Amino acid sequence: LPLTPSRKGRGDSEVFIPPLGQRIAVASDTAFAFAYPHLLAAWREAGAEILPFSPLADEAPAPSADAIYLPGGYPELQAGRLAGNRRFLDGLRAAAGQGRAIYGECGGYMVVGTGLTDAEGHRHAMAGLLPVETSFAERRLHLGYRRAALAAATPLGRAGTVWRGHEFHYASILSEGPGEALFEAWDAEGTPLGALGRRAGSVFGSFFHLIDRA
Repeated sequence: LPLTPSRKGRGDSEVFIPPLGQRIAVASDTAFAFAYPHLLAAWREAGAEILPFSPLADEAPAPSADAIYLPGGYPELQAGRLAGNRRFLDGLRAAAGQGRAIYGECGGYMVVGTGLTDAEGHRHAMAGLLPVETSFAERRLHLGYRRAALAAATPLGRAGTVWRGHEFHYASILSEGPGEALFEAWDAEGTPLGALGRRAGSVFGSFFHLIDRA
């Protein structure tokens, strides 16, 4: 699977991840720096407004945003600081309570989870929107291209929509508690990997970095 998006002769709206909303708050700082430029560009071209905010600066997502995107990055290096940023975390919780879509990808997935243990073994409480507990106390490489089919309809697409992408992280999942899976996944050779990610209400996420439609 190539890392660059493949258009396959189709329109952008059929290939790229659809905008999560009309006004999308995007976490944008050194802890959340792995948003694909082609994705944000495609959202803008589709008419969505991108509203950057900095969780590290304790900024909450804009109240006017109808969707929130927490991309990958290195939140584990700033876990203590993020755990203490009440405006940011309370803003996420308020948005979830209002039913606004919240998508956490890789690092963002850890932050919408219940807790993150850093490399020194210190646990930091996160937003608690999904029943996911992660740890870097024992690093384990997860690397490879993936295909993943949505288990149910979300702003990412209809149930059964298949996305291409990759997984690259060193986190260990200590628990991924009760809840609905976001994807069913396969590796590049077609070997089933089982359920991937979680969804609850308007909140959904996984360690899978989406690139484009399969």
